[in-house]
Amino acid sequence: MMMRVLLELTPDELLSTTRAVRKRLDLTRPVEREVLEDCLRLAQQAPTASYAQNWHFVVVTDPDERAALAELWRQVAGPYLERRGARGGQGARIAEAVVHLAGHLHEVPVHVIPCVEGRTEDKPAAWQASIFGSIIPAAWSFMLAARARGLGTAWTTFHLMHEREAAAILGIPYERVMQVALIPVAYTIGVEFKPALRRPLETMVHWDTW
Repeated sequence: MMMRVLLELTPDELLSTTRAVRKRLDLTRPVEREVLEDCLRLAQQAPTASYAQNWHFVVVTDPDERAALAELWRQVAGPYLERRGARGGQGARIAEAVVHLAGHLHEVPVHVIPCVEGRTEDKPAAWQASIFGSIIPAAWSFMLAARARGLGTAWTTFHLMHEREAAAILGIPYERVMQVALIPVAYTIGVEFKPALRRPLETMVHWDTW
């Protein structure tokens, strides 16, 4: 039986250092199925907007499937980066990291695809919020659990521009199950991550009125 090793992180440290990891993913180290299952069991405990947990996770480890998904991802990432153009500061660092991930996504040992039953096209905002209000907390719980176990993740959505093609690759019933992200998962190169630079709280928090 393998031993599950957790990083020594307080809850606040876990919440403030779960970064979008793109460049520091270890592409050579396999991720054990048992570790992924631990994270997914914790994801199941996330709050849900419906009495029925109508969401799913597709865990992709097959090299050919990962390569096919990565190609769909790159078809969108390239034009996106071109539209953004040259940027300085944090924007430039993020763009560099996205370029790196685009070149190596097929090598990331695990792709996790959160899915939810039902589709949001032409639905009112309240209906959409309810749908996403179930799967996104579950996916974030998965990402936090992964971080606690030395795994890196990133919430990405480029492949959704080709969602139907991705569904065909993975056998997902497109008409009734919607993909909401592609989360690359791998052990990280080093486990030390710092809180990110964010805007001052008063620029984004509104008390009682906007």
